Amino acid sequence: MTKIVYEIVEHDGGWAYKLDDVFSETFDSKEQATAAANDVAARQQVSGESETIQYQDEDGVWREEDEAGDDRPDVEVRDAKS
Repeated sequence: MTKIVYEIVEHDGGWAYKLDDVFSETFDSKEQATAAANDVAARQQVSGESETIQYQDEDGVWREEDEAGDDRPDVEVRDAKS
């Protein structure tokens, strides 16, 4: 199972959440950034319909897979200083 970790960090004069090196918009408070990250994390848990997907892998080969709509990642929100 995939694990996604959103970190709450100081950013651009305020607070943001980030995933890897990508930052959200800047919020006025740490609490607002945490609430926004928790909202995004909750939406990651919503199941969808199963579908067949097509994608190009790192070698340029096209692949096709059936993806289950209930295969959701494990999501965590944490303070980057933790």
